[in-house]
Amino acid sequence: MTAYPVEGKIIQIHSYKHNGSIHRIWAETVVLKGTQNYIIGANDRTVVTEADGRKWITREPAICFFHSRCWFNIIGMIRDDGVYYYCNISSPFVWDGEALKYIDYDLDLKVFPDMTYMLLDEDEYERHRQEMNYPTVIDRILKNHVEKLISWVQQRKGPFAPDFIDTWYEKFLAYRK
Repeated sequence: MTAYPVEGKIIQIHSYKHNGSIHRIWAETVVLKGTQNYIIGANDRTVVTEADGRKWITREPAICFFHSRCWFNIIGMIRDDGVYYYCNISSPFVWDGEALKYIDYDLDLKVFPDMTYMLLDEDEYERHRQEMNYPTVIDRILKNHVEKLISWVQQRKGPFAPDFIDTWYEKFLAYRK
């Protein structure tokens, strides 16, 4: 088994909570680049299944960035008025041959096309931190990675770089032909 999925492979993405319960599953994401350090994928109108069994379909194309050492993942959603980013504060991803998996830690950073941003769900994070007994070390790591993520936004680094989303979206379109 490879340490990462190969380019062109259609995979599922599984999001869990700290207590091990499933949070959300994305049915189909095309791998555009897979290395031991990061995976870039794309999807459009994919079925998402929530923990309670409810299903919905994503509305726009999205480029997904997962890193093996960063405690966040970044979803660039391509809309008519620009790219909106939804960033999950999460564990680094693992690929187990079945799916790309990570733990979602509630905090989210929403980034707008003009690169302004909002930190979301701090109350949910605090509630789950207490309910699921997040260790102090995890709490510190997550808060440090919120700062790291914000610095990426401010520096236009990684998926926030000007051509990143366009470049990978073009590659995704080539796979769909």
